[in-house]
Amino acid sequence: MLMHAHKPLGELENPSEFVARHIGIEAGDEQHMLSVIGAASRRALIDAIVPRAIARPTPMQLPAPLTEAQALAELKAIAGKNQLLKSFIGQGYHGTHTPGVILRNILENPAWYTAYTPYQAEISQGRMEALVNFQTMVCDLTGLAIAGSSMLDEATAAAEAMTLAMRVGKSKSTTFFVADDVLPQTLEVVQTRARPLGISVVTGPADGAAKAQAFAALFQYPGVNGVVRDLKPVIDGVHAAGGLAIVAADLLALTLITPPGEMGADIAVGNTQRFGMPMGNGGPHAAYMATKDEFKRSMPGRLVGVSVDSHGNPAYRLALQTREQHIRREKATSNICTAQVLPAVIASMYAVYHGPEGLKRIAQRVASYTAILAAGLEELGAPLAQSASFDTLEVTTGDKTEQVLKAARAAGFNLRRASAGSVGITLDETTTRDDIRALWTLFGRAGSSFEKFEKGIAPRIPSGQLRSSPFLTHPVFNTHHSETEMLRYIRSLSDKDLALDRSMIPLGSCTMKLNATSEMIPITWSEFANVHPFAPQDQLQGYADLDKQLRDWLCQATGYAGISLQPNAGSQGEYAGLLVIKAYHEAQGQGHRNICLIPESAHGTNPASAQMAGLQVVVTKCDAEGNVDLADLKAKCEQHSANLACVMITYPSTYGVFETRVKELCALVHQ
Repeated sequence: MLMHAHKPLGELENPSEFVARHIGIEAGDEQHMLSVIGAASRRALIDAIVPRAIARPTPMQLPAPLTEAQALAELKAIAGKNQLLKSFIGQGYHGTHTPGVILRNILENPAWYTAYTPYQAEISQGRMEALVNFQTMVCDLTGLAIAGSSMLDEATAAAEAMTLAMRVGKSKSTTFFVADDVLPQTLEVVQTRARPLGISVVTGPADGAAKAQAFAALFQYPGVNGVVRDLKPVIDGVHAAGGLAIVAADLLALTLITPPGEMGADIAVGNTQRFGMPMGNGGPHAAYMATKDEFKRSMPGRLVGVSVDSHGNPAYRLALQTREQHIRREKATSNICTAQVLPAVIASMYAVYHGPEGLKRIAQRVASYTAILAAGLEELGAPLAQSASFDTLEVTTGDKTEQVLKAARAAGFNLRRASAGSVGITLDETTTRDDIRALWTLFGRAGSSFEKFEKGIAPRIPSGQLRSSPFLTHPVFNTHHSETEMLRYIRSLSDKDLALDRSMIPLGSCTMKLNATSEMIPITWSEFANVHPFAPQDQLQGYADLDKQLRDWLCQATGYAGISLQPNAGSQGEYAGLLVIKAYHEAQGQGHRNICLIPESAHGTNPASAQMAGLQVVVTKCDAEGNVDLADLKAKCEQHSANLACVMITYPSTYGVFETRVKELCALVHQ
């Protein structure tokens, strides 16, 4: 009888399945590669690459590895700890339906989610066409001439608009005005961004913007409390006072109400989340920025333009790159690179699939439901704080606010605490008639009759604010409205790109990350996808557990005491870290320290982030192998010792080099 060698049970359970599936090469291939480069083993190769001075002496203390199936089961259990109530909170985040054809063929398709940043136009034509669609969509809806191919989030876009206005405006003022009905998270980010730049942020009613004598003013449209108002008079006042006007606008609302550009706005910003991208506890979502043509060379982030190829045929490419950080470094307009491309593609395809009439239908349904909800509430004696609104109502609740919020949660809803004496209710694409009836019952024993209000109730939008101009007139938004047509269009674009579904991508730098199928599956689970970021904390236990686990592992990996998961891009992490350093010096009574040493090998976002943090960049030299020139670094440390704030290095550098003397480098700066 032939006897087979019995493998240990631990090996048969295959706990290293994930690594083998994704980083696996055959043993013979590994030996051949090692022999070609002259290394005896993989361990010997690592020892030769990583300087001994920085090699980790002991392995990280991590849980035992899981198979992909086990990891998904554990994630499912974590997701189950989130309480999934239907949120009517609003405040910049809304329920949305991701069309199945977009969900399956873009969000869940490696042809789209594994592609590299579109630096190389020849292998990025499909994505760049989708991003041109995004830019066209934003321009059409906002009524402005030019838009970028996405920003990180609405609050960051507003902060970028503030600095854009300061660069291009003629006012000598250092005051920035923010209307008091702007989203609270936007105000906080703007204040954080303004502080190191010496900008003073003042808030107040929109009507007082001109009196502030600011270099620019920011308005929310509609406001956080739902009010739809004509901003043209206040924008005219800001212009008369020498300032520029920025409008943070809801794109779905702009299908029905006057666009910012037609009211004289210089810049428009906002979020595209409600165009098919789930809330996901706050992100990722593609924000937008649009502005006048004269300001295009001062815009942050990527712009996709139409050019011609070597054969004279139309082709897409990244345009006006000379203003960006990988070229201008500390003189760049912003540290933002390619931001949220996949969510931007989804938002653009949502507009392509629905077209102008489909988007308008969704917006009209939301506005009509809002009007019907308002009529029923008024009949029940629930006072409303405003008469003009698109999707949001503020209901006066007096001393019963907490009682109403608790009753709503008991009924399966989250409402927004608008003030101590009022609650906010924001409707969206997912709202149903049953939702309206259930909301009525929170404010009266017997709900009103839906049918009673269905006829004769018009949206609560002032007639003077209704949009009359056309939008999304390009054929791409008026062609692909059946699932089959949309499927073929998406496929035709992905066929023009190179992603991991076809080949390894011979590019590197900071955006090469593994997007394994099992890692992507959970992002569409309802328990993760449909969670509102401002839901009560006791409903977010799954996210809290996930965040803590990740923070603990990152603390181990980096050797630090604490980790922030707030930055939603590497560039924003740099910026946050520099602000921490700046705050530390201020706390030590040394706020004058403003010199940031940055090697010439650093990633372009490094110097751009430093200038945004109010630091002065001093470049240090590198040697022929890409290492920091320690003699030059030492000389500059001594030269600027009185004002030295920090050194900032990309590690490994953009040459792919681990500094062999990095500890000595750090010691020099500390001294």
